[in-house]
Amino acid sequence: MREGLARIAIAAALGCASGSACAMSAAEPQAEGCRVIGGEKLPAESGGADALCRAIQAAVSEQAPGQGYSVEVRVLGSSRLSAVVTTDDGRKLPEQNFGSMDKVLTSGSFERFATAIATELAKEEAGGS
Repeated sequence: MREGLARIAIAAALGCASGSACAMSAAEPQAEGCRVIGGEKLPAESGGADALCRAIQAAVSEQAPGQGYSVEVRVLGSSRLSAVVTTDDGRKLPEQNFGSMDKVLTSGSFERFATAIATELAKEEAGGS
């Protein structure tokens, strides 16, 4: 019995050490300028933190090309996000919040959230809100 438990414990430790989602609240850089805190709370079918950062990057490239920014996204649960966006010159934009009332976050949710972020960056680039 002890051998079986020891093997399970070793396997779990190796899994966590190899870079799986075992980090409690560590924020790992996802893409240049994008940081997701609490990404382990995202539903697996959403594509996770990488998909969220890719959606933001694509929306900003389309709506505010050339606008430098960094974004810190907090996953508040499986259906809620918030983001703080900072322009390259240090200006913080209004905090963006997103929630899905009747279901968990999906890749479509990420696209809508990313569009809202990109819209704010485009307004800032055009001279403010």
